[in-house]
Amino acid sequence: MKTGIVFPGAEGRQRHVGQIRTTIEVANALDVGKRRYGEIGDEQVRRATLDRVLVDTGATLLALPARIIEQLGLKLLREVDIETATGFTTARIFGDVSLTVEGRTAPFECLEMPGGDSVLLGVLPLEALGLELDLQNQRLIVLPDRGPDTYVMAL
Repeated sequence: MKTGIVFPGAEGRQRHVGQIRTTIEVANALDVGKRRYGEIGDEQVRRATLDRVLVDTGATLLALPARIIEQLGLKLLREVDIETATGFTTARIFGDVSLTVEGRTAPFECLEMPGGDSVLLGVLPLEALGLELDLQNQRLIVLPDRGPDTYVMAL
């Protein structure tokens, strides 16, 4: 049996598109900085490991449920209008989340997932971390950050 998102195809056939899920770690980036400078211990860093996170190229940002945002102690930056599968709504953007995926870490803003418990990993974090989608094998590919094939550019 094939897994993934199913889209209607021509003449009633269905086409299966791969779905990628991954494990991520999120932490309060301010806590991470304090730990780096010896102000707090590692056990004081507010963090969570989240399994089976949907990699969603239809999402722009990292989207976290309110309970995770509260657990991490993230600060509200602003409210924005967003488009979801059910239409337009207002959502909140929080700052200073440290995101680790496939061994790569960077600070990001995150969107509070409106009305749900889902976690989505959007395209901006994927691009910034140098991660590419392999839909056929349902996995992420870590792009090189050294040598002539590096994903890092300053053109």
